[in-house]
Amino acid sequence: MKILIIGGNGTIGKKVSSYFAKKHEIIIAGRSNGDVNVDIANSDSIAAMFEKLGKVDAILCIAGEAKWANFNELTEEDYYIGLRSKLMGQVNIVRIGQHYLNPNGSITLSTGILADDPVVKTTSAAMVNGGIHSFVQAVALEVENGIRVNVVSLGMVEDAYEKYKDYFPGHNPVPMNKVVNAYARSVEGKTNGQIIRFYE
Repeated sequence: MKILIIGGNGTIGKKVSSYFAKKHEIIIAGRSNGDVNVDIANSDSIAAMFEKLGKVDAILCIAGEAKWANFNELTEEDYYIGLRSKLMGQVNIVRIGQHYLNPNGSITLSTGILADDPVVKTTSAAMVNGGIHSFVQAVALEVENGIRVNVVSLGMVEDAYEKYKDYFPGHNPVPMNKVVNAYARSVEGKTNGQIIRFYE
């Protein structure tokens, strides 16, 4: 398969890209590095990326940001960071990317445990993750040409534990082999419209 991995150079993306590169042709997209550049908060940038690449068999998005801050400190503009990037960025990847997928291709989005088990300072991020979960379940009913759409929702991953452990007291880090398996299940399996959860 020809697989586009948006965010393929990140903490999770590197491990996922390494796995798929063993069996498939991969293209890594990133905001500032990769085989092609893209800003997922900008739909014109997404469209330009796909126009440059042409047809692919699978699209993975392991990118997107949201503001972390105490609820009473979040401004309206702070919420729009997550809405434009992680939420609408991934919605637009499906909306635009479906036209560049070969029949029976797949799109895999990414969220996290905050949708189901939020911690402090994550009001915006939790909201965005929950929205993506609902979007995936709904869009899978309508997307055409045999295209499958899933979302991988992870707990705090092993490789990011030291950086984020203070935000997640008592949480068990998710081993990186489980992280990779979640994306493999979506891309190489037949799952559709599912929230693939690995929280520990």
